[in-house]
Amino acid sequence: MKKRVGLVGFGGMGKQHIKRIKESQLVEITGIFDIDSDKDYSTISSKIKKYDSLSALLDDSTIEIVLIATPNDTHKTIAIQALQSGKHVISEKPVTLNTSELKEILTTAEKCGKKFTVHQNRRWDENFLITKKLLEEKKLGELLYVENRVQGSRGIPKDWRRNKNQGGGMLLDWGVHLIDRILFLFPNQKIISLHATLNYFLKHEVDDGFKIEIIFDSLKKAYLEVGTTNFIELPEWYVVGSIGTAVIEDFELNGKFVTLTGELAKEAVPVETGAGLTKTMAPRNDNSVETFPLPYVESNVVEFYDNFAQAIDGKAEPFIKNEELIRLTTIIDACFEASRKNEVLHFPNGL
Repeated sequence: MKKRVGLVGFGGMGKQHIKRIKESQLVEITGIFDIDSDKDYSTISSKIKKYDSLSALLDDSTIEIVLIATPNDTHKTIAIQALQSGKHVISEKPVTLNTSELKEILTTAEKCGKKFTVHQNRRWDENFLITKKLLEEKKLGELLYVENRVQGSRGIPKDWRRNKNQGGGMLLDWGVHLIDRILFLFPNQKIISLHATLNYFLKHEVDDGFKIEIIFDSLKKAYLEVGTTNFIELPEWYVVGSIGTAVIEDFELNGKFVTLTGELAKEAVPVETGAGLTKTMAPRNDNSVETFPLPYVESNVVEFYDNFAQAIDGKAEPFIKNEELIRLTTIIDACFEASRKNEVLHFPNGL
């Protein structure tokens, strides 16, 4: 029998959860509560119950999992109420506005003996999984440097995402994904320094973009960027290894990777560039590199829901681990601090 899910919030992400969960073999949405009582769920399914209040949903003993898809500032309160009502909880990201709030949720989950997780769905983006595959298979050699960015030109949506007290802004919206994923590309490495610059070009009270540079204890680097005023977009992924480079232009997976087949520092004939000569930047026209298409990677985010159901039954380790969430929110806190102080933050013991 599938585990019954009560959805809190029938906005864009709530509808996306409904769409995804229809494909799940282990969970199903059987009820919804939204603060807007005029919303009509009948087009979704006649079998989904509409609750008049959050307490009514939480009082329903048939609901095993509460899925929170509401504005960011409400996650903590709803999660704690749901846990205390005996429900397991899935929260949308960012899980909370700071690490302290997350710790309150995790403490409550432990006391109540219930499972809690966060929908870090961008771990299933194909462009990330392709990057991860290339590195795991050493197609580029040893990872030296990676850039990951998401850019658009539509500004911030005209809703709660522009409000600071509701957890708006791009660092909490997209930064939570980019930072989360980058940690998987540098496994078992600690952050020793971090600098972040938040942009307020559009004059909102929240950031409309950011630039973050992270240096790990291996001295390898990651550069993360989000922008909402970019009418010409840079590649989403640019990955530099010791013997190769990969570029992924966009979500449509346009890109390639190039690997070294000859000698790295083979002497080059000087070429004229602009107003001068260069040997260092001379192009490789000696067949010492080979270009390949990006590999295919199969991805299915429905695994997230099925894994949580299995974790509840003790049949699997959760994909999204509590210690990963704590580290992620701690780094986000540090990014806000670094931008506010306009300083590079150093972590002698690693972060």
